[in-house]
Amino acid sequence: MSKHANKLNEIPFSVLDLSPITTGSTPADSFLHTLELAQLAEKLGYNRFWLAEHHNMPFIASSATSVVMSHVAAGTSKIRIGSGGIMLPNHAPLVIAEQFGTLESLYPGRIDLGLGRAPGTDQGTARALRRDWGSTGDDFPEQLAELRGYFDPSLAQGNPIKAIPGEGLNIPIWLLGSSGFSAQLAGELGLPFAFASHFSPLNTLGALQIYRKAFKPSNVLDKPYAMVALNIIAAETDKEAKLLFTTLQQQFLNLMSGNLTQLQPPVDDISEVASSYQLKALEQQLGTSIVGSQQTIKDKLHTFLKESQADEIMAIAQVYDHKARLRSYELLAEITKSER
Repeated sequence: MSKHANKLNEIPFSVLDLSPITTGSTPADSFLHTLELAQLAEKLGYNRFWLAEHHNMPFIASSATSVVMSHVAAGTSKIRIGSGGIMLPNHAPLVIAEQFGTLESLYPGRIDLGLGRAPGTDQGTARALRRDWGSTGDDFPEQLAELRGYFDPSLAQGNPIKAIPGEGLNIPIWLLGSSGFSAQLAGELGLPFAFASHFSPLNTLGALQIYRKAFKPSNVLDKPYAMVALNIIAAETDKEAKLLFTTLQQQFLNLMSGNLTQLQPPVDDISEVASSYQLKALEQQLGTSIVGSQQTIKDKLHTFLKESQADEIMAIAQVYDHKARLRSYELLAEITKSER
């Protein structure tokens, strides 16, 4: 982060959306809500709107990520639309090059390609996606090199196959990570890096340090650029925000116990539905979450930015009530613009 970025209005804020499916609703409802959120984010001046690839998860509708991206890009006009991320081991690099070449051709200058190497699901579903179990994510650097070669033939090392559309298009590629592997690779390749602090808080500062230390200037970036994804849930009061946060806490409790279900409504007291062991595990998974009134969020964001030196923050609000979710992003936008 440049040394002048002491104020929240000096760095970009973006939105990560999982198209949540709440109890009793359908994916069709989720996609309407996602578009409404993206339109609000654009109006409020957020920098990007990213969607994530997950599979076999009853509370996430964005599994066909590039299709949902097209839906959102068609309903907005200037905000950048991206993947946070595409899980590359689940796909042939050529298919992703063609999909994102298509998106960039339809919505020029607005598409980001964020890539992860995890499956975004359980092992059985990963096998169903990939058909053979040859790709474990270990060949991610090779897959990435192949993908980049489809966009830029000078990197293709004699590969005669062309991505049409795709070839020659300048689509920013981001590496996503929740550990040090992608941080190291992003640094060595001189690519921007996005860290998943929203579910891997303990590794945040270590991964950012690895990225910056490994960074080599490239024709993409001359200095490191790190974006951090954070759970940020804002409400009129700390008490209301904590209540909204219990939906996300329940989601993680259900994931831990293998009870895959749709997004649950808030509960008055999370300790009534979680054991002390589970509460500790939640703290490990959700420790960097920023939850509260505008003042609380402002104070915690300042502390986080000072510690992380992030160049951009990507906020995710897994909130049950759609209106409360929209309001959370409105309150956050007010905070980030208020510091002049």
